[in-house]
Amino acid sequence: MNYPSNFPQGASDASRTTTLMLGLPFDMAREQYANAIRLGLVKQSLLASTKFAQALQALEQATLGPWARRV
Repeated sequence: MNYPSNFPQGASDASRTTTLMLGLPFDMAREQYANAIRLGLVKQSLLASTKFAQALQALEQATLGPWARRV
């Protein structure tokens, strides 16, 4: 079968797009956490922010498996 010359790049782009779309809910959770800190609803703490980021990363890895992003 004759594939276009840019087929490998197109497949890579599709994979990247899929990964980004699947990660969108996790990005939204990160944004909501940041907004809660800005509004004073959550106390600003480096330790708490780190724990939140680690928990969210673990959830993303468990949920998406090989499609999860590596941070």
